[in-house]
Amino acid sequence: MSDLTVTLIQANLHWENIPANLAMFDAKIDAIKEKTEVIILPEMFSTGFSMQPEKLAETMDGSAVQWMKKKAKEKNVIITGSLIIEEDGAYYNRLIWMLPNGQFGIYNKRHRFGFAGEDNHYAAGDKRLIAQVKGWKICLNICYDLRFPVWARNTIQDNGAPAYDVLVNVANWPERRSTPWRALLQARAIENQCYVIGVNRVGNDGNEIYHSGDSSLIDPVGEIIYHKSHDEDVFTYTLSRAHLDELRTKFPFMKDADKFMIL
Repeated sequence: MSDLTVTLIQANLHWENIPANLAMFDAKIDAIKEKTEVIILPEMFSTGFSMQPEKLAETMDGSAVQWMKKKAKEKNVIITGSLIIEEDGAYYNRLIWMLPNGQFGIYNKRHRFGFAGEDNHYAAGDKRLIAQVKGWKICLNICYDLRFPVWARNTIQDNGAPAYDVLVNVANWPERRSTPWRALLQARAIENQCYVIGVNRVGNDGNEIYHSGDSSLIDPVGEIIYHKSHDEDVFTYTLSRAHLDELRTKFPFMKDADKFMIL
């Protein structure tokens, strides 16, 4: 299987301003010079982490989803990130995996951040999304999901292969809890023997909560390939399939993992 090139965009979001955020990401994506195949945006990239879905939610036909569709086609890349979606009378913190041809996958955040009241405003998801591109399988999570390792647990399938190769977490994770963010990203890479990508925002949100970013890319043994604090940044990197396969062959510990089911 071939390598996979990904781009992480760490940005200071415009609070509850959808047009401003779409214009900002438009410019950042247009400025990418390297060839890339997947572009990863933060959690609630069009609004910031807002508890006002009644005011901000869009449908799947709304401006933010349409922007993702247009931009993915224009750049011939996959674009992913989460945003506030209203569907069937409920609000979701929904990650969208948008393909260049306009097809997409969705993941509704399972673990809502009760400390900030997210569970009072958003419905919970109950299904994982593992997307595929160029033979790579990518498990997609949102922010608080990172604290719950069972939900992200990689497992050996009937064909002998792990369920996924890359774990992506998009976030609005505050600086005051940056130590757990960094540690948990590294732990998920080690325990699941996969690449881990965490894309966070920077700057103050509308509640004057500061985010230091600390977006990271970590290899399957926990080595930190990329880490960026405080500043906006756009980082492109090619994930090595040979490196991943070599580590899994040399250290085949996943075959000894416990079997379990999430009820």
